[in-house]
Amino acid sequence: MGISSRTVCGPTDSLVRVWAAECDRATDFSSLATFTTGIGFARIGGFTAVHLRGPATKATPAVCSADSEFFGVDFRLGTYLPMFPPAGLADFQDAVLPILPSGRILLDGRAWEMPTPDNLDVFVDRLFRSGLLIFDPLIEELRHGSKLPERTAQSRFLRAAGLSRRKLRLVERARDAARLLRAGVPVGDVVFRAGYHDQPHLIRSLRTVIGHTPGEIARGKVFLDL
Repeated sequence: MGISSRTVCGPTDSLVRVWAAECDRATDFSSLATFTTGIGFARIGGFTAVHLRGPATKATPAVCSADSEFFGVDFRLGTYLPMFPPAGLADFQDAVLPILPSGRILLDGRAWEMPTPDNLDVFVDRLFRSGLLIFDPLIEELRHGSKLPERTAQSRFLRAAGLSRRKLRLVERARDAARLLRAGVPVGDVVFRAGYHDQPHLIRSLRTVIGHTPGEIARGKVFLDL
């Protein structure tokens, strides 16, 4: 089977989803570009690693090991940990949190109980209540235009989202195009509906953001967690 994934819960006010994935054999795949930030947990060979993730503006080849498990949370746009600015985590520059001998996570000098996929939303809520995780309510407005001066708007958006509004639109458009292709929409219609200039423009974008050509995506023979 290779990789299998599922959505555990979501969306809520603070998160897009909690997800989980398993890999029953070593499998190559493409880690897609995304404009969300989040926390990822990897269990490999009896060890657990906790990663704080930022947005990614391009697809990156990756490998999952046999009998490995992963789960995590994708935050709502504008949700982030000020201690770890999203821009500093962008494009797979993850921050790996220390794990204490007790199995607890060390964050901000406190030992936090290791969550599971089923209670990860509770863990996120505790981070909010502690003030370590915050949400900027202006980000959605800034995404679509704002009365703030342009330089101020750009700076605030980058601080909370970790990437510019232009790069976010590029990633979002390519992911939307991939969903259309997976749904069986013809390539020519995808070009028009997703707002690309022509088919070569679509191909270049998908290779960068998704890591595959339109044909590969349409045939459904690649793992894409969209």
